Amino acid sequence: MAKRIEVEDLDIYYGSFRAVRNVSMTIHPRAITALIGPSGCGKSTYLRALNRMHELIPAARVEGRVVMDEQDLYAPGVDPVDVRKHVGMVFQRPNPFPTMSVYENVAAGLRLNHKRIRKSELDGIVEESLRGANLWEEVKDRLGKPGSGLSGGQQQRLCIARAIAVKPDVLLMDEPCSALDPISTHAIEDLMAELKENYTIVIVTHNMQQAARVSNYTGFFNIGGTGEPGELVEIDETPTIFSTPTHTDTEEYISGRFG
Repeated sequence: MAKRIEVEDLDIYYGSFRAVRNVSMTIHPRAITALIGPSGCGKSTYLRALNRMHELIPAARVEGRVVMDEQDLYAPGVDPVDVRKHVGMVFQRPNPFPTMSVYENVAAGLRLNHKRIRKSELDGIVEESLRGANLWEEVKDRLGKPGSGLSGGQQQRLCIARAIAVKPDVLLMDEPCSALDPISTHAIEDLMAELKENYTIVIVTHNMQQAARVSNYTGFFNIGGTGEPGELVEIDETPTIFSTPTHTDTEEYISGRFG
């Protein structure tokens, strides 16, 4: 079930370095929120902080709150692994487990989370997830073949199937089309439009045309200079950001004057 996320005064640190400063935003359910901005402005760092994935880097920490279902995801006693069950991640480059079959790639998270699950139940969830990723018809006759043998676009959809198999509430996508050809990109964009009916989706993209095409809301991040923290300049409905942004920096970035 799609969930709303409220981010309140979020600062993200690596040791003493503050990478992202004072971000507050509402991430709406059953909608796609795109994050745009120049390289190095903290978009991907912020995205990873939404499911505590950035904590895999030593000395990473945050100040502020990320609230979903009235639960602060950073409250004492909240298990980051449990957070990631509810807030899934799809990375920039397709990363199927290379030694696993198509079937086992989708089933991997389920096996991890449910120690005992009947084969018939697992079969159903794998098929449902592959159908949900618009991949079933292409792979139903080779479920036992390696996932790494699929094309790049198919591998990315396999990773999306793996993410939705555990039934998260939120899907985070970090430049999911940047390594794909135009046809595969179109397929992923169409899939995102379908998935938003059931999920809250946040996507980082350097492709402003993509943000304009697929998202309902767009947030623009920027950075003051080398060594400065990234920050959210503004966020609004996507047509507003691309036609009448509030800030000059947003307008200049969208028009290609920098970045």
